[in-house]
Amino acid sequence: MDFGIFTMFTVRKDGNQAQAFREWFEVVRAAEDLGLDTFWVGESHFRPERAVMAAPLIGASAIAARTERIKVGLAVQVLPLANPLRIAEEAAIVDHVSEGRFVFGVGRSSFLESYQGYNIDYAESRGRFAESLEIILKAWGEESFSYEGEFYQFHDVDLVPKTYQKPHPPVRIAVESRDTFAMTGSLGFPIFMRYQMEIPELRDLLAQYRDARHLAGFGGPNDVILQVGAYVAETADQAYNDPMGSTMHRVRVIQENLSRTGDEETYQRLRESAGLSYDDLLTRLAFGTPEAVAEKIQGFREDLGITGISVDVNPGGQIPHDKVMKSVRLLAEKVIPQFR
Repeated sequence: MDFGIFTMFTVRKDGNQAQAFREWFEVVRAAEDLGLDTFWVGESHFRPERAVMAAPLIGASAIAARTERIKVGLAVQVLPLANPLRIAEEAAIVDHVSEGRFVFGVGRSSFLESYQGYNIDYAESRGRFAESLEIILKAWGEESFSYEGEFYQFHDVDLVPKTYQKPHPPVRIAVESRDTFAMTGSLGFPIFMRYQMEIPELRDLLAQYRDARHLAGFGGPNDVILQVGAYVAETADQAYNDPMGSTMHRVRVIQENLSRTGDEETYQRLRESAGLSYDDLLTRLAFGTPEAVAEKIQGFREDLGITGISVDVNPGGQIPHDKVMKSVRLLAEKVIPQFR
């Protein structure tokens, strides 16, 4: 099992943006020192009430420069929002800064404010994503190349630098909407997913992903990282009460932003999750004592066949920093060893 921490550098109501950067870099240091496998950085735009990581490649470079061992991953770079050659260049630099510890996670997001802010039509997101990924892989692998697509055209481009890892850093794709599981499977790439549907449906979607992989000629078992909120405390009461306000704050933010989703399926899925009570939400989260959290993660592994977990250690972003740090320590010292 690959154990990682995920964040978009969330901001607490009683904090500020500069403080968010300082505190999350402390979490980075702890993750490195405590032996976690990967630190995942998300991408967030135009949502000051939520997070400040608008440039995940810059964030990943800063994390790589502050660490020596832990892998540094994107979860994810939203490909349709930027020039793919610029992404390819900057990602290659992060790969060199990290000396090969970089994981290139990509997706297209479903939140309209990012697309509206960059004046990009969300209806074009799937086409732009596919072209961008193809261009980036070509740019990393060939001395020079040309490309003619619907959205991008490049002529005799020789990208500098090439990546540190050969042929390129590991690529991992986020899947959310139902039709993306099989579609991504046909490309053969490992995936990220979130616990946004009931377990039986997720099992079926992962089977579609597996079947599409095998049909396309990619062997072996699924490689799936589950992103999940987690909070580890010494007592069950602390694990229940400490993250409650933050978790429900996230629900309120989702409710307030439902109209900003890019497609009907995402809207319906978020509306359903935003209507759940705290106790109902706990079935999709890993809150508890070290023993309870380990049991929950083992259940995810048995139910979904996951190969890794990406832990949001401050779901909702409002848990005090000292409690987040204590939770990370308990995760590393009391939970992860049970899977080694």
